[in-house]
Amino acid sequence: MELAGKTALLTGATGGLGRAIAGALASRGVSLVLSGRKQEALDELAKALPGEGHRAVTSDLSQPGAAEKLAAEASPVDILVANAGLPGTGRLPDYTSERLEGTLRVNLEAPMHLARALEPAMLEKKAGHMVFISSLSGKSATPLSSVYNATKFGLRGFALGLRTDLEPLGVGVSIVSPGTIREAGMYADSGAKPIPGLGTGSPKQVADAVVKAIEHNKVEIAVAPVRQRALAHFALATPGISVKVASGDAGQKAAANVAKGQLDKH
Repeated sequence: MELAGKTALLTGATGGLGRAIAGALASRGVSLVLSGRKQEALDELAKALPGEGHRAVTSDLSQPGAAEKLAAEASPVDILVANAGLPGTGRLPDYTSERLEGTLRVNLEAPMHLARALEPAMLEKKAGHMVFISSLSGKSATPLSSVYNATKFGLRGFALGLRTDLEPLGVGVSIVSPGTIREAGMYADSGAKPIPGLGTGSPKQVADAVVKAIEHNKVEIAVAPVRQRALAHFALATPGISVKVASGDAGQKAAANVAKGQLDKH
């Protein structure tokens, strides 16, 4: 897809990844509908982006019906980038029902509702693209992340299935799966240190992957150093071994630090 002149809805726009994605798309001539929970931050981002036609729509996707309302307010759009996400760390009994439902709604249900609402117009034009920001946690289980793993495994499966439906009809669907990202994401939010020796990616790399996915209709792009990508693929093929390795001291310690640091980020 040629990006210049297109309009894109970007959720989670004011986070570290969202800002990088917004900048990358705007620099290629895309007009953005920026969505998030904080109007002032959205307005500031819209003004700072290159190009014209950017606008902000506040939405708390953890609330019932919010995704459908957002889709209606944002339409018409050529591109969806479902980037909004909540932490899903901690032991399951520590979740309240409200927190569990909110995490599932933001990370998994909202992207599905947005896709459902935006699909008919894209099909009518026989053009459009949807990008779902998943994670290598959608391929590999990690300690104290059962809820997050569930949402990202689910999102990845949804996107792959949706692509089989829409690709023959002219609409693209892509997955971008970051690994450990510096300056954004769970380690940046929590202040915890990444597991030594695995390396990190950057928000710019994620943004570049989104652009590449749309322009070249890629099925999936993993944004992580080679070792992380290899371990994630190994985990998919051998989940029993992977779970034992992840449950070791290094994995447990890193997960505990992340969960502790994200207690106030839900």
